[in-house]
Amino acid sequence: MTIRQQTEEIERNILHPAARLSSDSRGRKIKEKPCEIRTCFQRDRDRILHSKSFRRLKHKTQVFLAPRGDHYRTRLTHTLEVSQIARTIARALRLNEDLTEAIALGHDLGHTPFGHAGEDILREICPGGFEHYRQSLRVVDILERNGRGLNLTFEVRDGILKHSKGKGDIFSSSGKSETLEGRIVRISDVIAYVNHDLNDAVRAGVLERSTIPLKFFKIGESQSKRIDSMVKDVIYYTSFQDMKEIGMSEEMKDTTYALRDFLYKNVYEGDVSKKEFKKARKILLDLYTYYLEHTEEVFREFPKEITAEKERIVCDFIAGMTDRFALMMYEQHFLPQPWKVF
Repeated sequence: MTIRQQTEEIERNILHPAARLSSDSRGRKIKEKPCEIRTCFQRDRDRILHSKSFRRLKHKTQVFLAPRGDHYRTRLTHTLEVSQIARTIARALRLNEDLTEAIALGHDLGHTPFGHAGEDILREICPGGFEHYRQSLRVVDILERNGRGLNLTFEVRDGILKHSKGKGDIFSSSGKSETLEGRIVRISDVIAYVNHDLNDAVRAGVLERSTIPLKFFKIGESQSKRIDSMVKDVIYYTSFQDMKEIGMSEEMKDTTYALRDFLYKNVYEGDVSKKEFKKARKILLDLYTYYLEHTEEVFREFPKEITAEKERIVCDFIAGMTDRFALMMYEQHFLPQPWKVF
């Protein structure tokens, strides 16, 4: 018996009947020989972790555009916080922690430069629209490994595609992941960002603590205590419901939604963000127009194996940019460069 088979046997003996076992995975689009050491979900996690798109997350905006402070969240630190919250919930409920971690690490690989502002802009200009969760799936299916993709399992791909509800009902039956592990990542994503974005907004001076409604502090005075309250609520509520669905108590759900709405109104769509959004919009619109006219520059970055309309390829190129790379390309293409005098 290989180490992988031993691990699969441990899963069968320890995990909850509602968990998705590695040995029960619906598999990959392209069949591969199983690893002797790692389960299929562990291999997916490692492929995501070692991908170029994962490394680029460290220079992509979470909320504030190209932040200069060392302690503001980036898309990478957000991803790590989501992963840790999701793993805590999965472990407590005896669900598959490896599957949960793989989905969490891959859920934002398709996010644009300049955060949600960038996503809104690409949604406007890309033929057929743009959604970061669909782009995340496109990254792992097609764009990574020079057009070969990562060839992930169905369960990880499903969780990545269905992790986001935007302003919608987090627990809606519409578009929910097939696995409980994928549904854990969806709620963990929200728990992470409503807390760390509130923290960053106060740090940046966008919000004053005195302007934040007191009801949000009733579940915890600090970010860590609020996360602790939300995570425990999910665990206890789900256990009480016999693991039929990942859920939250009505009181905690109302607080979470209210905090999300507060952040949308005062941070994501607030005056400061709107001002920066206009700048980001011009940068990405100008870059999109430029690369449509100079597609040879884009196609040097993409292998021949990736076939699509040029508009789609340009959107892929821009979506994959970090904040600083987009700013560098804008400066290179549109701002006067100092002459080199020898």
